[in-house]
Amino acid sequence: MVKAFEIKNPDFNKSPFTGMTKEHYIEMAKYLLERAFTHVGSINDPLTFPTIPGKTYPQPNAPDWRYRSVEFEALERTFTLAGPLIHIDPEVEIKNIKLRDYYCLHLYNALTPGHSNSLPLPEELPDSTYQFTCEFGGLFKTLLLMPEILWDHFSEKQKDEMVISISKWAHHRTTQNNWRIFNIITLSFLKKYGYEIDDELLKSHLLWVASYHSGNGWYLEQTYNYYSISLFIVYTTIWNRTFGDEYYPEIAGIIEKSAQKLMESITGFFGRDGYINMWSRSICYRTWVSGAFPVAFMLKDKTLLDPGLARRLCSGSLLQFVTREEFYDNEIPSLGFYGQKEYMVQNYSCAASPFLMFLPFICLALPDDSPFWATKENEGFWEDLGNNTRKLVLENPGLVLANHGKTGTSEIIPGKVYYDDPNYSKLAYNTHFPWEDHNPQGGTSMEYSFRSLDPRDVRGDDINFYLTGATLNNSSEKNKSYSTSQNMVYNGVKNDVIYRQTIMRKPPNNGVGYIIDLADIIIPGGVIRVDRSRLAFEHELTLGHFGMPHINSEKAIINQYEDVSKKIITASIKGRQIALITYCGWDQVDSMVHNNRNAEADESTVLYAHKKRMAKNPAIEIMISVMLHKMDNTEWTPEELSPIKNIEILDVTPVSSALGANITLSNNKNYEIYFEEIDGNRMF
Repeated sequence: MVKAFEIKNPDFNKSPFTGMTKEHYIEMAKYLLERAFTHVGSINDPLTFPTIPGKTYPQPNAPDWRYRSVEFEALERTFTLAGPLIHIDPEVEIKNIKLRDYYCLHLYNALTPGHSNSLPLPEELPDSTYQFTCEFGGLFKTLLLMPEILWDHFSEKQKDEMVISISKWAHHRTTQNNWRIFNIITLSFLKKYGYEIDDELLKSHLLWVASYHSGNGWYLEQTYNYYSISLFIVYTTIWNRTFGDEYYPEIAGIIEKSAQKLMESITGFFGRDGYINMWSRSICYRTWVSGAFPVAFMLKDKTLLDPGLARRLCSGSLLQFVTREEFYDNEIPSLGFYGQKEYMVQNYSCAASPFLMFLPFICLALPDDSPFWATKENEGFWEDLGNNTRKLVLENPGLVLANHGKTGTSEIIPGKVYYDDPNYSKLAYNTHFPWEDHNPQGGTSMEYSFRSLDPRDVRGDDINFYLTGATLNNSSEKNKSYSTSQNMVYNGVKNDVIYRQTIMRKPPNNGVGYIIDLADIIIPGGVIRVDRSRLAFEHELTLGHFGMPHINSEKAIINQYEDVSKKIITASIKGRQIALITYCGWDQVDSMVHNNRNAEADESTVLYAHKKRMAKNPAIEIMISVMLHKMDNTEWTPEELSPIKNIEILDVTPVSSALGANITLSNNKNYEIYFEEIDGNRMF
């Protein structure tokens, strides 16, 4: 068997950038299921995959219902591929097993109480929320869109037997936010096909979901993340067209409006080649956000996205993964990003979870004459960018998107982050430089890392000793390690400068916390950072660049330079380079090799800046640095490494704020960074 997917007979007339047409999507879906079905001996075998050691479920000695959950998740999430294939070809077979017969049999077994492989009913378990609810939502989202593929092939007796379990789970307890959508989908399916439901409960869930819409097409989650696109937009748009328009047109209108708004920015999340950005939790779902591209052509206004660009990005995002050998583990998508990585998965995932990444295959439900299929691939706005960078500001979720024409990469710059988590808390996320896990020794990629050197912390004494006279036993061991920001706030964009704050320690420590005020100036292929340190007491600080993976164990090549105005350090691997330049506020630049933190390789190099301040009352300080990247092997030019012509530090700015700067770039463009009333401009 080929070790990764290969496009056979690419059509570069219709798809000049990827070669992918509808036939290639069908071939890809079959290829992925062929590998998955190596774990199925006959039509009677449930689809189960080898358990992955580590934090994912089921854990050793897990209760029986956990194993039913694993089987149901494998069945439902592989149906993300199988359902669209059955829609295209009802007779389709994988390894001599007719897919329709297989999924009919095993769904009937799972949903019929009393069968040896049936799901437990909610009343048989402690009162809680369970993974079953999530999988019901995924299953009936597919069946709402394409009911003929399975539901019509059950007898009325079989349907009545299954509806007992379906209804109980549809009406069962759910969680806040996106999980309500699963109950909505399942309840709506039952109602559409004539089964009795609690209409008031359905309406309540719908109003809850509508209440989470925050603007710019985004919905509130634990913090803003890809769930806002994949569930709140993709699932609910399918619900709109198949149920909501008829039964709840006003609420469907809210959903439609938000989906249309999302289309204004969705293409900005992807690299020029369609690469998806490794950002937010559930990283193993990877391309599920690409489901927004076919959904755009299910909206009432089908002109909101350029269909040639939509298919180009959708295809490119899938090819980013399925063409890599390391993507597969046990013949199925690995629990990681490019390969198996324990540190980037959550404990609610199992071996089958990554199959949700194939949500974009709902495109096979679109007719052949849909603009998504009929339009020639193009690169949309990228064709006109040249070496410039396009910025999209999404005020409501506090996100800024940067599309770098010079490098073909795209970045997510987050602003509203509520906790310490590398899925969310990094300064920026780049499509071609996936994030690294935190390094307690400092030098964490794309983060400020802080270590207290306050002697009271080092001893393990409470730093508020002076107020109480009582010593609390804080962990001195904990303070030997570096920590990253505990949360980040968004303060808006003013005069083309992005303002945020990263809170290294929350109040009550030091009264208002340990704050670094952030000011980002986006430039082609990078960013100029003019940040203001407000860190009380003795401390060390590092600022890391993107991690550089050691592909095939080849270490990054490091070069270092220094002159009277700046310090420069660069790192290069084949096809990728980064540069870190510091002007003021830093003691040194250096590099560090990390182990088992990078998404692409077991070993990686991070460039970082370092400072150490041992005064009992350190001064507020402006820290100026430049982070550059490029996607080729050309030498850095003196001009590229000299983006700033002049720096003027101001103790008091013209707008009566403390410690700012005037920056003149090498192209003579001026920026005023004043941090005016930044604490009062916080937008959480």
